[in-house]
Amino acid sequence: GYLFGEDVTSQFCHANGVDLIARAHQLVMEGYKKMFDDKLVTVWSAPNYCYRCGNVAAILELDDGLVAHFKVFQASREEFGEEGGMGRKRPGAAPEYFL
Repeated sequence: GYLFGEDVTSQFCHANGVDLIARAHQLVMEGYKKMFDDKLVTVWSAPNYCYRCGNVAAILELDDGLVAHFKVFQASREEFGEEGGMGRKRPGAAPEYFL
């Protein structure tokens, strides 16, 4: 992977005629994170990643005018074993395959 900052992001957007770079595959505890004057957004769609991170997740939707909207959600109740669920551990408790 590559690390880049606001200057490279702005240059890339200008050179390519885009307003937003949307990326994924990096854990963001809040589900999504905007950076560099809203030119870059990271979206993470796996709540409570690996059953231990306690993060929320998000989905990015673009409307017909290309305005970004985020839907943020928690892990399902079944993930935590509530109300007859699958019995997995609560956030912070590592599953057996991590031990």
